[in-house]
Amino acid sequence: LSPRFNWSELIPLQLWGRTLGLQTANSQFLLEGMPFRIFGGSMHYFRVPREYWEDRMLKMKACGLNTLTTYVPWNLHEQERGKFDFTRNLDLEAFLSLAAKNGLWVILRPGPYICSEWDLGGLPSWLLQDPEMQLRTTYKGFTEAVDAYFDHLMPIVVRNFPFCSQQYKRGGPIIAVQVENEYGSYAKDPNYMTYVKMALLNRGIVEMLMTSDNKNGLSFGLVEGALATVNFQKLEPGILKYLDTVQRDQPKMVMEYWTGWFDNWGGPHYVFDADDMVNTVASILKLGASINLYMFHGGTNFGFMNGALEADEYKSDVTSYDYDAVLTEAGDYTSKFFKLRQLFSMIIGQPLPLPPVIESKASYGAILLHQYVSLWDVLPALLQPIKSEFPINMENLRLNESSGQSYGYVLYETVIFGGGHLHTRDHVRDRAQVFVNTMYVGELDYNTVELSLPEGQGFRQLRLLVENRGRVNYGLALNEQRKGLIGDVFLNKTPLRNFKIYSLDMKPAFMKSLRHTAGWSTVPDYFVGPAFFRGRLWIEHQPQDTFLKLQARLRVVFVNGQNLGRYWKIGPQETLYLPGPWLWKGSNEIVIFEERTAGRIIQSVDIPYLGRTQYVD
Repeated sequence: LSPRFNWSELIPLQLWGRTLGLQTANSQFLLEGMPFRIFGGSMHYFRVPREYWEDRMLKMKACGLNTLTTYVPWNLHEQERGKFDFTRNLDLEAFLSLAAKNGLWVILRPGPYICSEWDLGGLPSWLLQDPEMQLRTTYKGFTEAVDAYFDHLMPIVVRNFPFCSQQYKRGGPIIAVQVENEYGSYAKDPNYMTYVKMALLNRGIVEMLMTSDNKNGLSFGLVEGALATVNFQKLEPGILKYLDTVQRDQPKMVMEYWTGWFDNWGGPHYVFDADDMVNTVASILKLGASINLYMFHGGTNFGFMNGALEADEYKSDVTSYDYDAVLTEAGDYTSKFFKLRQLFSMIIGQPLPLPPVIESKASYGAILLHQYVSLWDVLPALLQPIKSEFPINMENLRLNESSGQSYGYVLYETVIFGGGHLHTRDHVRDRAQVFVNTMYVGELDYNTVELSLPEGQGFRQLRLLVENRGRVNYGLALNEQRKGLIGDVFLNKTPLRNFKIYSLDMKPAFMKSLRHTAGWSTVPDYFVGPAFFRGRLWIEHQPQDTFLKLQARLRVVFVNGQNLGRYWKIGPQETLYLPGPWLWKGSNEIVIFEERTAGRIIQSVDIPYLGRTQYVD
């Protein structure tokens, strides 16, 4: 095989001399007219602290890869309609420039839909305010939103100022751009893929276009002018030859070779045998195909950004996106890394860079949660309720410049007289804790749709604290991913009315207000949630990565204002990853939202525990 281009030896004038880009001829890729093989790996900038981007890229190079692939999450870049954010950990331009600096080509996967076990497949939840919304189609309400988003995203990619463009033909690292993502498994609109392709071309994309589908969706996800690629984990006989049935005399590309698998709450931690994985990669390369390892480094679904599955039943994804990938969630090497490095080194036929030294992890010991404040005490001080005769789903709450609420919890309060039979008619998304005044009564979810409320004298408050556990990111049910109460709830067959609705999105502004509220007090010997707890972690020296081991029912953890994500006692995940760059030398504030009861101590440990393992068949 011809060695990859060495980016570090190119100077700007030579960069501007490149014109041909990635091409295909005689069933192979050409880059600037020279035979080229894509040895790629996926890493998502939005799942990795910015301070670690370069470390992960250097490890890609040391493994023998020449190309980085990344998705672009619309729902982070435009959290509120019309407000765009490409700063800090969302600085796509800086990420792409860093890839160029470190000698990696880039395949950009801008969506608008990305799947990726990410909430709603990367689509912003405010799209669902429209009751007629048809996601991933040429429905006007969707395409107008995509156009507005691409009008802000694409200039970052295609800038035509000298040395500013990210595209190969303009001196940048991007050699290909993917049109949508796995549309063959959705395929609701035959005109949609052409629309997305033209949306890219009309905004200045000049590099090779590609599509990406599994075998079953391959023939339904095609669009003229884009190279079809395939996704899989097991190399079934003839799967690469199957590409010839949809496009002849074109190079073979596995856009997603799944190096592991993702986990759901309540299931096992999936692992994929390293030898099986490397042997399959070797077989793919022996057949002359190019490959992208999905994932090379998975990272973390920080905050509330995890996706969910809905096949036979709803299952939300865990916070960790370790994926049993080539690097661990914290960026450490696995046996897969060294086996792949050996394989790629033999194929490339030249020495690879030395692997960077691993950063050590810290065990900071026990952290005492010494203060707490009940959610019921916080409400009147920090939150202004929305009053409504009818229940309103999360996305349609009049909040955030009319963009609604995207993530977190919603509390619905109404007044009842007496008790009786409470029935949701399956209108809870995804799980509700039920309280009469402050007394916990039970839970409602997809499987439990009714409860008995105790009788009592006089008027009482009925409270439903509803958690959005993550929107489905794959399949045909994307249009039905509204959260909170999505319809009436009935008491003794009468629909409840006249609600006070509190948004508990737990965004930075809310957490800052919570920090300064006057309601904090010493944690008593016995307590019951929902409540916020607070403790301090003191660090004497330079902070290092660590993992928080939790023993509780369900918790959301914030460190110095950063939302680490969810923990749930049903597992499999038992530790949350805490990156060192998010810690400070000295005092670090830890705030935990606990739904019910828990111990007063959490542990900082230096080894993650992702749960009981099960091998992927």
